[in-house]
Amino acid sequence: MAQRNPPFRAEHLGSLLRPAKLLKTRTAFDSKEATQKQLTAVEDDAVKEIVDVQLEVGLHGISDGEYRRGVFWGTFFQELEGMTEIHNPPLSIYRAYVPDIAGFVEKGGPGQSCICIGKIKHTCKSTLVDQFNYVKSLLPEERWGDIKLTVVSPVWYHLRYKQGEAYPPEVYSSEEAYFDDIVTAYKVELDILYSAGVRNIQIDDPNFAYFCSDKMIEGWEQDKSNTRTLGQLLDLYIATYNKCIAAHKDKMHFGLHICRGNFRGSRHFSEGGYDRIATKLFRDLDVSTFYLEYDTPRAGSFKPLLHLPANKNVILGVITSKFPELEDKAEMVERVHAAADVIAKGQSTSREDALKRVGVSPQCGFASHEEGNALGWDDMKKKLGLVKEVAEAIWPGEP
Repeated sequence: MAQRNPPFRAEHLGSLLRPAKLLKTRTAFDSKEATQKQLTAVEDDAVKEIVDVQLEVGLHGISDGEYRRGVFWGTFFQELEGMTEIHNPPLSIYRAYVPDIAGFVEKGGPGQSCICIGKIKHTCKSTLVDQFNYVKSLLPEERWGDIKLTVVSPVWYHLRYKQGEAYPPEVYSSEEAYFDDIVTAYKVELDILYSAGVRNIQIDDPNFAYFCSDKMIEGWEQDKSNTRTLGQLLDLYIATYNKCIAAHKDKMHFGLHICRGNFRGSRHFSEGGYDRIATKLFRDLDVSTFYLEYDTPRAGSFKPLLHLPANKNVILGVITSKFPELEDKAEMVERVHAAADVIAKGQSTSREDALKRVGVSPQCGFASHEEGNALGWDDMKKKLGLVKEVAEAIWPGEP
């Protein structure tokens, strides 16, 4: 049986539009014109406001909007021993055909990244605990387990780098050895978060969608420096994930969010349905829930959902977070039903049974980067409200 509550029938993907005052204060802080105390006070007020918005809409998986981060992946890797933040590195270290890197190169290259320079080790201090604890302070204790904490993928700073550039060869003799230390650090992070009361984790990883991109596949095959096929790399990534969450997956809810990029100004990076990865990913990755982008044809058809196992959920991102135009509620209900029919066919069951493992959401966050997408505050609230309305139409009264 698939795990429930979390996930919930009406979900969002974590990041939400920042208020103008928060953006202004962070800019002032970055230029040393505001203190940490001043920034924290503004962040606290903004988080309280966005938590109230989510409660008003009737959502259960409450987040802090990622308001204390500049980008969705946060600073987990930057805080590890053996990892360091780099600025404006030479483009020669990157695989230029990886979709997000290709997009950044168009604008002069990634301004910031993070790379291994030594043995990787957790410092035993989490940068996420304070974010979680503040949201806890705003909710009754019976809601603490609902709080959604979004975390970075354990393989985030690997795909972008050319073979041999992700770590020094004198430190790690193989990719397996490199990932083994990341796994150990990730486990420490999860231990800390679990002790703090975190029970609902969403891992964000656009990289999996890149395995479905024709341009990425062509670039990989032409790059003779690669020592693995893309299929072998996918196996390595899935194995790394499973090792990371093995000790916690039976006592915490883990979901994986996959999208095709959500850069400032509503920019996406890749296209291609889930067909190439669905069987392996849905079957072998040990998460309970898949949060999948499905708001445009670039995500492909629902056909890959034929391979969703009976013990896993899917949250269908059929409502776009990129643009203000509001979708038609009846059409969204039809879309969810169409997806449920595919799931039912794959498991030889009924639509009603399939719907027990389905929820609805926007396709991505509203501000994966703090500048946010090309829509306004009221537009975002209407989108969140529509998510709840669609869920109520399909699963009346269910959280």
